[in-house]
Amino acid sequence: MPIHLYWGDDATARERAVQELIDQIIEPAWVSLNLSRLDGSSADQAAQALNEARTAPFGGGGRVVLLQRSPFCERCPAELAEQLESALPLIPEQSHLVLVSAGKPDARLRTTKALRKVAEEKKFPLPAIWDGAGLIELVQRSAAAAQLQLEPAAAELLADTIGNDSSRLAGELEKLALYCGEKAVDVEAVKALAGPAQHNALAVGEALLAGDVGGALTQIDGLMAANEPPLRLVASLVSQLRGWLWLTLLEQSGEQDPMVIAKAAGIGNPKRIYVMRKQLRGVRPQRLLKLLGRLLDVEAALKLGSPADVAFRDGLLGQSG
Repeated sequence: MPIHLYWGDDATARERAVQELIDQIIEPAWVSLNLSRLDGSSADQAAQALNEARTAPFGGGGRVVLLQRSPFCERCPAELAEQLESALPLIPEQSHLVLVSAGKPDARLRTTKALRKVAEEKKFPLPAIWDGAGLIELVQRSAAAAQLQLEPAAAELLADTIGNDSSRLAGELEKLALYCGEKAVDVEAVKALAGPAQHNALAVGEALLAGDVGGALTQIDGLMAANEPPLRLVASLVSQLRGWLWLTLLEQSGEQDPMVIAKAAGIGNPKRIYVMRKQLRGVRPQRLLKLLGRLLDVEAALKLGSPADVAFRDGLLGQSG
């Protein structure tokens, strides 16, 4: 059955996969009639997607009904869930229903269970900012999708420079492809085009961990000047701190196995645990909890409309002790 479930917070890779699917299914001459783009944040449009998916394509090729921000695997009203279950067996073979969302499907929902029985599921998660191996894998995967050869050292430098900003990564890879032509991208090319890794969320977190609030705020100013979304920066810092907190709490309870700790903390590369242990030497969980509280204060201030520079300064200067 041609149903596709695409989810994950890597919007760039997710949308690239959606466009590849559209290009594969729909004949160019029939795009205007056989492609529907709808927004699942509206219950009416979600219901419309189910109705349109039951319509056979016009002309040659297939039909695609694309529902962004799909509610079917998150907070799905009972009425909409019933409509989904009724529609699934009625979708023609040449009509493709593509359900896209940023969040992970809620496995407890009956709609998620129903979809997973029949759908092709693809996930597009972004690695945490402190997951070095995951960041390098993101760079390599994106380069492969762009048919671009990267030397290993160049991939590492791009990961250090860009972090988990997949949108910026796509832009940098496009520039590198034009710059290098048929040659593999090396470190010198990355330095020439992407610049040094001066400001990233990982560096901010490490400065805060060291008690260098002034240095952290300088890094934050650089990120804001580069148009980093403030709430995304807070989310990256919270993710980084939660990883540190998990490590300190598990080791305090007597757990020493890096594999067990990495799995519990959601860290893709267990070797990262050895680096984190050095960073956290002498750091108590209470300090990390206090810092997490300060970041939540920053998040609240941002959501209430405070300017980013004010929110970060007011929130973080209070934790310098």
